[in-house]
Amino acid sequence: MTAGLSDSVRSARRAVLIGAGVCVITFQSFGLLGLRINTSPSLPIGLYSTTQDPAANLVEFCLVEPFATLAIVRRYRDPGACADGGAPLLKPIVAKAGDTVELSGAGIAVNGILLRNTAPLVKDTEGRPLQAFPFGRYVVASGAVWVASSYHPRSFDSRYFGPIATSTIRSYLRALLLL
Repeated sequence: MTAGLSDSVRSARRAVLIGAGVCVITFQSFGLLGLRINTSPSLPIGLYSTTQDPAANLVEFCLVEPFATLAIVRRYRDPGACADGGAPLLKPIVAKAGDTVELSGAGIAVNGILLRNTAPLVKDTEGRPLQAFPFGRYVVASGAVWVASSYHPRSFDSRYFGPIATSTIRSYLRALLLL
C-alpha cells in the first residue's frame, strides 16, 4: 500500500509540475507574440494584441511612484514585468492632449461628458481609505493621457493618480477575443 500511495503522490506532483510548466510557457509565448490576457474587471475579459498604433484606445502601462507601491502593497496589481516588480495595468484612454477633464465626486467628465462608473470611492474593498486625485478642471497636456475604466466602478485609474505620461505606456492594445 505504501508503494501505491507513493506512486500516487509522485504522479500528482508530476501533473502539477507539468501543468505549471505549461502555464509558464503559454504566458511567456503570449508575451513574445504580443498577446495579453486580461482577467481584471477594468476591461472585458479576453485576449488582446499589442500594437504600436497610438490611435488604439487601450494601453498597457507601468505606474509611477507613489502609486506603483500603493497598488502592489494593496494587491491592486499582481507581480509582473514593470520596474517595480508589479504587473502593468491595462486601461482605456479616455482623454488625450487638448481634451478637458473635470474630476469631481460624480466622476471623470471628458469635454463635458461624464463617464459612467468613474466616481472616486473613499474606501477600497478592504475598507482602506482611497485618495482621489485633486478635484478640478484639467486640460490634458501634450505627452499625457487620462485612463479610466467605465467597465467597473472599483477600477484603480486616473481618478486616483491623475494623468499618466505617454512615456509610461508600454504598448497600445486592440481586443482580439472577448468573453
